[in-house]
Amino acid sequence: MQCSYFDAGRCRSCTLMGQDYGIQLADKQAHCRDVLADFPMAWSEPVRSAESGFRNKAKMVVGGTVAAPTLGILDRAGHGVDLSDCGLYPVNLAATFAPLAAFITRAGLEPYDVPGRRGQLKYVIVTASPDGELMVRFVVRTAELLRRIRAELPWLREQLPTLAVVSANIHPEHKAVLEGSEEIVLTEQESLPMRVNGFGLHLRPRSFFQTNTAVAAALYRQATQWLDQIAPESVWDLYCGVGGFALHAAGPGRSVIGVETSSEAIASARRSAAEASVTEVEFVVGDAGKFAFGSAASTRDVPDLVIVNPPRRGIGPELAGWLESSGVRSVLYSSCRAESLARDLAAMPSLRPRRARLLDMFPQTDHYEVLVELRRD
Repeated sequence: MQCSYFDAGRCRSCTLMGQDYGIQLADKQAHCRDVLADFPMAWSEPVRSAESGFRNKAKMVVGGTVAAPTLGILDRAGHGVDLSDCGLYPVNLAATFAPLAAFITRAGLEPYDVPGRRGQLKYVIVTASPDGELMVRFVVRTAELLRRIRAELPWLREQLPTLAVVSANIHPEHKAVLEGSEEIVLTEQESLPMRVNGFGLHLRPRSFFQTNTAVAAALYRQATQWLDQIAPESVWDLYCGVGGFALHAAGPGRSVIGVETSSEAIASARRSAAEASVTEVEFVVGDAGKFAFGSAASTRDVPDLVIVNPPRRGIGPELAGWLESSGVRSVLYSSCRAESLARDLAAMPSLRPRRARLLDMFPQTDHYEVLVELRRD
């Protein structure tokens, strides 16, 4: 894939841009195997991604002026760089950028000027579902803009007929974080169904979902295949998010509990389970570690298998220690950072890695996902 923004030095976010994709994939597999060299296991062929047009979400920094807004990133001086023609986005997602820029002008939404610390609109975040529906989030400093956004929403919905969910996130602080803690949904529909392998996974504005839908679907299929071969009767899905792994794992004769700190994500997971008529799964709001070794787990039997899909920092020594001593027979560990995975594996010597598969969620960068199956000796 070639990118004019990269070639011109305007954006260097994709550090591997211009490199042959086969070489990218081989280098990622080699890096992952090298980091995990202390843990011999069988490796499957990596899961490839489309080289371009694979992202289901665009997190666009708003810069420029009300009359001429930019959607993209900021340069080193804090000024907007428009990336509306970025090749990472599929056609239906890229088609939203021009109407959204026009909406900013129509509604008089002043872009936030980072160097000057003035203005209101910080980000526009757009998510496209596999069915073509859209969710748009406006990240603003104060709720003062809500009246203007609401007033122009009918126009925006005319321009984007598949627009299903619109929300405003209130982020008053001058900090290098994407969003604040308050989210105000401005449409009747509150969640975006992300149809994956036949499940409609409901994504609310602040819920996490993998940015590569096709590879996420492959990840769930691979986990399901290994689960069916192991045939556990009970499963815990820790860090369950909107319930992707848990819903794929559930079935006749197998009970599943999904645990996630986000009450919004759990509400989405419960709705998805109800719509799919999956009755063998229970979703619980809570911290993964506290659920495992705290009071929430004291009245429950230890499951046959645990799925963990933690953030980049990994599961950490406490949860790894609990898994090591718990008697859990099998673990499926989905990791987005091999270095933290290696630390966690070292803390669970009785749970031996048996097989692994790399999934390329993020072409043009050195990031990837890896799924590892562990079984107790």
